[in-house]
Amino acid sequence: MHRANLCLLLAALAFGAAAPAAAQVPPTAPEALAYEGVHQAAWRGDLARLEVLVAAGADLAARDGRGRTALQVATHARQREAIRLLARAGAKLDALDDDRYDAITIAAVADDPATLALLLSLGASPRQTTSRYDGTALIAAAHLGHDEVVRRLIAAGAPLDHVNNLHWTALIESIVLGDGGPRHQRTLAALVDAGANLQLADRQGNTPLQLARARGYAAMIAKLEAGGAK
Repeated sequence: MHRANLCLLLAALAFGAAAPAAAQVPPTAPEALAYEGVHQAAWRGDLARLEVLVAAGADLAARDGRGRTALQVATHARQREAIRLLARAGAKLDALDDDRYDAITIAAVADDPATLALLLSLGASPRQTTSRYDGTALIAAAHLGHDEVVRRLIAAGAPLDHVNNLHWTALIESIVLGDGGPRHQRTLAALVDAGANLQLADRQGNTPLQLARARGYAAMIAKLEAGGAK
């Protein structure tokens, strides 16, 4: 875990938050080198090989050692044409890997608006419950301050007020797991402007405004107060 993320986690714990486990895991170099068949072609973006494999009836639902499909591997690798080919061949867009991440959430966590836009255009849903936290792609993106991704997910109809099993919404995560900086400020502003519920509290009864005040996040406080938060 990066030092900055560790500091944010410790700050969250100081306010009674539960400790999140490790986030999604992209393929490691050894895993990628060991790929064969559709997983190898998807990772490399080898469209000619993918076309041959698809025509031969390759199993597009096959999983790697961590439960990733070829389409999910292509999403990790930002191989957008491979994603398009696989989707058109019938690969499931909403499959979950062993950590319960779908392609939409993979792109959201990777801060990859272009791949996210493609997945949405192909029919992937931003409304799925994903991850071991019973969250959503929007919550994951808000946590990380991926503001453009957040805006795209909101526009696509992602649920604004989904509460995960840490009892946090996207709005709360933008505060308690954010750094209060420009990207998290823009994330919070997008959620407020979209109509996120400003009164939903965390497990300890702290509202978003109270959480922002406790951290001294002045810009967030001002935005929340302007939106009518209590």
